[in-house]
Amino acid sequence: MTPSISTRSAFGSANPHALATILEASETKKIIAATDIFDLSGTKLWARDQPVSAALQRKLLDRQLREPLESCLVVEDGVTGVTLANALQQLVVSSSPLVPILRPHIARLTREVAQLPLHPVAQLLLTVGQSARPQTFEHAVQAMALNGALMAGNGGGVPEIRLAMLCGLLHDLGEMYIDPSHGEVEAERELDFTSYQQLVVHPHVGQLLIRQLTNYPGVIARAIAEHHERLDGSGYPHALRGEAVSPQGRLLAVTEASLGALRGHGDHLLHASVALRAVPGEFDSHWAGKISHATCAQVLPNALMELEDIQARLSALGEVLQNAESGASQLAAQARLPALKGAAELSVFLLGRLRAGWNESGMWNPRATTQADAAEVEAVEDELYRRLRGVQRAALLHAGALPPEEARALNVMCDALAMGCA
Repeated sequence: MTPSISTRSAFGSANPHALATILEASETKKIIAATDIFDLSGTKLWARDQPVSAALQRKLLDRQLREPLESCLVVEDGVTGVTLANALQQLVVSSSPLVPILRPHIARLTREVAQLPLHPVAQLLLTVGQSARPQTFEHAVQAMALNGALMAGNGGGVPEIRLAMLCGLLHDLGEMYIDPSHGEVEAERELDFTSYQQLVVHPHVGQLLIRQLTNYPGVIARAIAEHHERLDGSGYPHALRGEAVSPQGRLLAVTEASLGALRGHGDHLLHASVALRAVPGEFDSHWAGKISHATCAQVLPNALMELEDIQARLSALGEVLQNAESGASQLAAQARLPALKGAAELSVFLLGRLRAGWNESGMWNPRATTQADAAEVEAVEDELYRRLRGVQRAALLHAGALPPEEARALNVMCDALAMGCA
């Protein structure tokens, strides 16, 4: 998968989505020009110390800028270490499933969060997110906390904990540069290929943002680029494998996947543990093991299911996966167009990995289950459907634009996947 935003043009003009969010935030936050803003021809578009407004949006339309807009703006009442410390305290006293992991390290995390260096560009975008996209700011705080807690629990010192916390805090800044209706929350909820096609670019944009517009260490930019990569090559945007993923990228991928699994139905760490175990070899086993260990220490929720109901649901899940495998295998065997064949073969590969993971877990054997497995069965069910949505989007993205007949054939396979998620 090749990101569609080039390094050269990423910040040469104002991104319309980021600018719109900045303007929305300016209604409640004081955002001003730190310097005069010029276009490439030397025309002054905005004066220093002038607050941003809708007039700025009109002046920046289709203009190439001498300096990136983000580097020309400052926020006077922005996010600070105190803001982050307060958000961290609110998180640890909430009902979040992350609390058991965070609580043993809250004193260290609170101490270090106040010392995190906030580059003006990062502060601007975090503040804008807090004001105009509060869900993204909440997610950033959760990732900062979980990444830091995992590192602290691993015996990390002050530099390692701060680095991990910064990676978590900044990892999704690239989402501000895509249509907000195509963000991670929306893409998880909806079977929307367009959203997914936009979404896969955000780690690359985040990497460019940190590398080009801030003075943060390169290891942070790299980890941000890798936070959706998987060690078996099934991630995005570059399908990296094994050692090609950096140590910080491996940690951040486990953090991001855990938070993704907890989004929505995930009111217990069990959902994160299942997500990390679903396909062997996807995640760094060291970091994934820490989530599973924390899960084992928690009291499982009472799932009100009789043994017969559990067995019936497992059988139904097995049938859903079998139907998906059959449809993908049939299309892979029949397809002649390389793009369609490649999409079907990718689906076969991803579904096969999913089958191997859950066969290995033993959860597919109805005779081996007891009522104590009810909570895990529910988590497995949620994860299977989430994975099927991922296979559908990956197939559509791989295939790209197809002739009508081939597009219909791919849609038949994707409809079968979607039926399992209904």
